[in-house]
Amino acid sequence: MSDSPNRVISPEPRPDDRIDQALRPRQLNEIIGQEQICENLGILIAAARKRNEPLDHVLFYGPPGLGKTTLAHVLSNEMGVNIKITAGPAVERAGDLAAILTNLHAGDILFIDEIHRLGKAVEEVLYPAMEDYALDIVIGKGPSARSIRLKLPRFTVIGATTRLALVSAPLRARFGAVYRLDYYGLPAMKQIVHRAAKMLNVPGEDGGIEEVARRARGTPRIALRLLRRVRDYAQVRADGVINREIANLALNLLNIDPLGLDEVDRRVLLTIIQKYNGGPVGLNTIAASISEEPDTIMDVVEPYLLQLGFIDRTPQGRVATRSAYDHLGLAFPEESQQPRLI
Repeated sequence: MSDSPNRVISPEPRPDDRIDQALRPRQLNEIIGQEQICENLGILIAAARKRNEPLDHVLFYGPPGLGKTTLAHVLSNEMGVNIKITAGPAVERAGDLAAILTNLHAGDILFIDEIHRLGKAVEEVLYPAMEDYALDIVIGKGPSARSIRLKLPRFTVIGATTRLALVSAPLRARFGAVYRLDYYGLPAMKQIVHRAAKMLNVPGEDGGIEEVARRARGTPRIALRLLRRVRDYAQVRADGVINREIANLALNLLNIDPLGLDEVDRRVLLTIIQKYNGGPVGLNTIAASISEEPDTIMDVVEPYLLQLGFIDRTPQGRVATRSAYDHLGLAFPEESQQPRLI
């Protein structure tokens, strides 16, 4: 059975992350990293204010844990409007979305997480709402049925997805601004961890802060979670100060290596290398070999391994690279016949 939801370095939200809500930036100038996106959003906000109009519809996409929901709240705060939050799987029927839309006020933001999981019938209701600010309702059945159009106040839809390819083309085309969030660099991660430690009143030295930031996989959500675990270790096993030595001991105890890989990541790499001679091997085969869900590997494990250059995607399947062999301390087969995508 998959243990991915319990991984400390899983970028998916967990119940114990609720404490992080208070650590989230509230204004655009408080956001660390994603400079180009923030600059574009600043122009978007200033233009909307100047015209006294709601924001254009915005779509954020990228790996989980990078701040898509936080950015939606920041846009709400910057515009001084209310934000209504829902998720694609929660809106099961067209009537559910209609009820949400009719309760919006002028300028409000409707944030739809996992927007790629909206049903087709629900999307059909959303199209005219986003484009014409109208809601088409059919009254009655059979020959006596008639359609009426309800006008809606001008509002903004902010969508978030980890799977842009699964967002239908008609829905994607209705967003005026589409931004990709990428993993954060080490300097930005250090600032994020330092800011969080200060807000949590956790004494930390630069070395300890850097160690937490380095092993957080470029993901703020993971960084804040690791900071809490290292804080616990420092308070129980030491004097409460997070230095490099304490951070190393705490993170090693959590089985997180210096690059941020945990047991699941290493099992994926070792499966490709040891069971399938370095690949190529299909995603479903890897998932079955380590008792994980294919979607978990594709959405959570694989993006970071690809970013590190530890695996390649080829038409035949996944292939382990020389860097993966080196990281695991294994000899790379020089006469490897592994195909590469050219």
